[in-house]
Amino acid sequence: MLDPHRLRVFRSVLASGSVGAAADNLGITSSAVSQHLSALQRETGLTLFRREGRGLVPTPAALTLRDASDDLMSALTRLQSVVTDLREERSGRLTIGYFPSAGEEWMPRLASRLTKEMPGLTLDFVLNDHPPRGHAPDLDIVAEGRDSPPRPGYRRTDLRADAYVAMVHRDHPLASAERLHLTDLQDDRWISNDDLRSIHTHLVTAACEAAGFRPRYVVQAQDHQTAIAFVAAGVGITVLPGLASRSHPPAAVPVEIAPPTPVRHISAFTSERTAHPSAVERAVELLTIYSAR
Repeated sequence: MLDPHRLRVFRSVLASGSVGAAADNLGITSSAVSQHLSALQRETGLTLFRREGRGLVPTPAALTLRDASDDLMSALTRLQSVVTDLREERSGRLTIGYFPSAGEEWMPRLASRLTKEMPGLTLDFVLNDHPPRGHAPDLDIVAEGRDSPPRPGYRRTDLRADAYVAMVHRDHPLASAERLHLTDLQDDRWISNDDLRSIHTHLVTAACEAAGFRPRYVVQAQDHQTAIAFVAAGVGITVLPGLASRSHPPAAVPVEIAPPTPVRHISAFTSERTAHPSAVERAVELLTIYSAR
C-alpha cells in the first residue's frame, strides 16, 4: 500500500515546481523531500522524475499518478477533518453546496444562524458550479430548469421560482420602465453572464426564441457581477436571475421582463444518508424563510 505522506510530498514537488520549493512549502529539508521521492519510486517501481539541466521534470507516469490520487487525497483530507472534529469535541461537520448568488444572499445569514444555534457544528461551504471530485454534500442548493430529473439518494425541497430581469444602463430608454419585453432588447448589444452551455444561458435563449429572436452576444462574461459591471460601463445589456441582480452599482438598473420570462427554479437537495439530519432540516427551514423574501 502506498504511503500517503510520500504521496503528499510527491504532489507538493509537482505543484511547487522543485524539491527546494516543496521543502520550503512543507517545512522540511530538501534532503527529506528527496528521500521521500526515492522511497515512493521504489515503492511503486515507477520513474517519476527525470533530470533536465539542474531541475526535475515529471514523467507521464508521475502526472498519471497525481491525477489518480486526487480522490484519495480528498478523502484523506475529509478524514482528517473528522479526526479534528472528534479531538476538539465538535458535534460534526455539515457540507453545504451553493451557487454564487445564493452564497451572497443566503449563506451568510444561514451560517450566522446555524453557528449560533449549533455551536459545535462545523460548516463547510462548497461552490457547486464546478464541484470537486467526490462532491456529495449533506445539503445542496441548486438552480435548475422546471423539469430537472430527481437526484438519487437526495430529497428535493422547492425553495423559489427565480424570474430573470434585464439589467440595463441607467441612460437606456427602458431604464425607467416598470416592465419590458425581450423583443424590446433584440437590437441591443447583449452580454452573457454564464457559460454559454449552462442551464442559465439555455433558459435565456429559449425565452428569446419564444419571443422570435436569438440574442446577439458581443461580450461573453462568466459571472453575474462582471456582466453587471459591463452594463454599468455602458457596454450593453444582460439578462440574469432576479436573485443575482440585487447587488448592483447605481449606473446599472434592473427591469422586470414580461412573458415569455426566463425562470430558474431553486431547490434544496438533502442527502438521505447525512449524519446530521436535524442540522440539515433546520438549514432547509431557514432557507425556506430566506427564499420567500
